[in-house]
Amino acid sequence: MTLIATAEAAQANRRRATAGDGMGFWHTLYLGTTRYNMAADQAEPAPGALFPMAFLVEQDPGEVANAHYHQADQFQVVVAGEGTLGTHTVRPVCVHFAGAFTAYGPIRAGVMGISYFTLRNSFDPGARYMMRGDNRSALRNVNGRRHREAVAGPLLPGGNDVLVGPERDGMAAWRYPVAPGERVTGPAPAEGQGQYWLVLDGSVERDGTTLGPLSCAFVYPNEAAFAATGGAKGATMLAMQFPRHSGGRT
Repeated sequence: MTLIATAEAAQANRRRATAGDGMGFWHTLYLGTTRYNMAADQAEPAPGALFPMAFLVEQDPGEVANAHYHQADQFQVVVAGEGTLGTHTVRPVCVHFAGAFTAYGPIRAGVMGISYFTLRNSFDPGARYMMRGDNRSALRNVNGRRHREAVAGPLLPGGNDVLVGPERDGMAAWRYPVAPGERVTGPAPAEGQGQYWLVLDGSVERDGTTLGPLSCAFVYPNEAAFAATGGAKGATMLAMQFPRHSGGRT
């Protein structure tokens, strides 16, 4: 069943957090669970198993998320503020994909801070920072590891764009402008390992639920294509599709 998270409902989960490298930020959970809200006795889902995780990071002005990697594939979408991600200047709207076991960053927030969604299709226990020698050694020992990263944006207004891919294993990202009352239908989810849909502006209606700005949905690969109808002022949506196999391994 498609998972839906409205921005209004997610606000109840907004909390202050400190990353493993000491970075201060606000964390708003949309879907799944993260190490910031797991119960002490809660078992972690198996690595690579389908387990949607979606949350919004509001990184404080001037704060730096040091270079790191994760065990899960992920998309990140910059929705407010500005800063740099590695060598890239990022501001709304930028889309970043990092395959599992791909080191990226640092993420440096500008004077107004920077806010971005982190979207995963499997569980990740937390960032593994490259400033630690044991993490560097562990990364070198991952069998079949390959670096996989893509950046699109900042996006210009308008346009129905293919932002990333589609690649042979299904990894892709698209932008969909939706007119008021228009029916939008996405690509077949079976082409990848799950899709996220994110409302950038405006609103859409889906099965009696209004998805306003910064609301999201996760579509499992065995489901029908995502479909929704543009609200009174239309909408702009992003669709992001995960590769059928881990982006960090061959």
